[in-house]
Amino acid sequence: PSPSQHNTTQHDTTHNTMSTNTDAEQYKSQGNKALTSGNLSEAITWYTKAIDADGTNHVYYSNRSAAHLKANNPTLALEDAESCINLSNAKDGVSFSKGYSRKGAALHAMKRYGDAVAAYEDGLKRYENDPALMKGLEEVKRDRDRTAAGGGGLGGGKSLLGPNVMGRIAMHPKLRTYLSDSSYMEKVNRLSRGEMTEDLLGDPRMMETLQVLLGMPGGVGAGDNGGSSSSADVPSSSGSTKKEKDDEPMQVDEVEQKGPEKDEKKQEEKAAATPTTELDEKKKASLDAKNRGNELYKKKKFDEALKAYDEAITHDDTNMTFYTNKAAVYLTMKKFDNAIEECEKGLEVGKANFAPFEDRAKAHARIGRAYQLQKKYVEAIESYNNAQLESFDKAVQRTLKNLELEKKKADSLAYQDDAKAEEAKERGNGFFREKKFGEAVKEYEEACKRAPKNAVIRNNLAAALCKIMDFNGAKREIELALDLDPKYVKAYARKGDIEMAMKEYHKAMESYKKGLGIDSTNSSCKEGLRKVQIAINSSMTDEERKERAAHAMADPEIQSILQDPVIRQILQDFNDNPNAANNAMRDPVVRAKIEKLIASGVLQTG
Repeated sequence: PSPSQHNTTQHDTTHNTMSTNTDAEQYKSQGNKALTSGNLSEAITWYTKAIDADGTNHVYYSNRSAAHLKANNPTLALEDAESCINLSNAKDGVSFSKGYSRKGAALHAMKRYGDAVAAYEDGLKRYENDPALMKGLEEVKRDRDRTAAGGGGLGGGKSLLGPNVMGRIAMHPKLRTYLSDSSYMEKVNRLSRGEMTEDLLGDPRMMETLQVLLGMPGGVGAGDNGGSSSSADVPSSSGSTKKEKDDEPMQVDEVEQKGPEKDEKKQEEKAAATPTTELDEKKKASLDAKNRGNELYKKKKFDEALKAYDEAITHDDTNMTFYTNKAAVYLTMKKFDNAIEECEKGLEVGKANFAPFEDRAKAHARIGRAYQLQKKYVEAIESYNNAQLESFDKAVQRTLKNLELEKKKADSLAYQDDAKAEEAKERGNGFFREKKFGEAVKEYEEACKRAPKNAVIRNNLAAALCKIMDFNGAKREIELALDLDPKYVKAYARKGDIEMAMKEYHKAMESYKKGLGIDSTNSSCKEGLRKVQIAINSSMTDEERKERAAHAMADPEIQSILQDPVIRQILQDFNDNPNAANNAMRDPVVRAKIEKLIASGVLQTG
């Protein structure tokens, strides 16, 4: 019967839309279980899988941050907390204060009390009177005040760096130039209390201070005004690290001039201009040669630049920067083995002479770059990880993540083999005939990995997944098959069968009709269309009708039809003005939409 012959009822059923990424939610659930059980590494693995499946969900980063913190890795916990904050703040209507709690807790664990207080206070600006943020702020302030009251700093008490720290720094010609910098004073105070956090050990000035005050070999001596110090070894004159592209010269290491280091630079130039010892003379000669090499490198006179760096090494063979500069030249020349060899030499020199961790990290990263340009992903990832162990750097971390994606893609391409895909498909067909559907799924999945663009294999996989009642997985595979081959009639028939099993009758009807539009004689689509029409017109209980309608209301297409003002008016006319409704139904577009509402169960006739 047509809608004009009967009163119609439109079900107004609310339905919570299911998660678009159930895999990610399942991974998160597994991570939560592992975290609760104390299996921290397993929890981190599951949360990472959830992030890989849906990198826009801030909750996954929050949970992984908690796991990292429990695993005593506050650096990674901080990184995830910041990602959580950025994602949640970017979403309208999202209220999630835990990101700030995670950040504050990570900074607290690193004993960066000032930064932790700032994190909690930033959170309280957004989430006023949040109990967790207020409690975290109270705890970090308590620990900060307790540390300050302990007397472990420069003002008194027993210091890790020995007695009279300030006096010894003030007497040193290099270190005393830092005293005007309040951040340096604060870090020395923390070192004196025994803190050994990443931000301290990553500061070259702190390494120099430790070497001098603890009497370690390689410390900056009284006559050495920084010829081998880190101030002469930081990247590029702009003071920023740029991404090294294949078609651009890499950055060699020059003198950075900013802030308090300007005065230090002047002192170095003055000392180099008036050498008083043979050591000063050698330092001046090595820096002159290095600077000459830098200029030659910028002019792309690579052979001459290499000779200049070699000359610098002859004058001072304790400075690893000269070796990494040579590596930069070799990388630009695409002589990758030479670049790796120079970096390894530099690392040996740096280790023997207590070079700053940042310089060692740079050498490892440059080795990683050499391997990366050769597409040797395993070696490149290992080298970048080594760099992060020496001194953590966010730019290197981003490179690592991109490199891991490149490797995954390359591995996938290398695994593809049409012949082996056909063999796996035949094994799957055999298992399917024997009704061993689980084994069939495994073989078809293997075939898909070997030939990811084969629509027939994905159709077979969908059929096997239906047999084990995984209709969502089957629908995913059949839609991929149709993306690969939009004229694949068998796939439309299979899609309709899957949608019938899921009681999505309106979608099944559309799939069968699309198949018949390509091949009007296809028996599977004809039979499927007949069955779906019977199902639509069959009698159901009120409970079944409500369930079917609620399921359909989650479909964005049905929602769009119901929001169409023309359709809404026609639905009203079926009750108030049947003649107008009948006239409107002559429009094929309108009729198709009304039939879809009936097929979905949202619109009932009878």
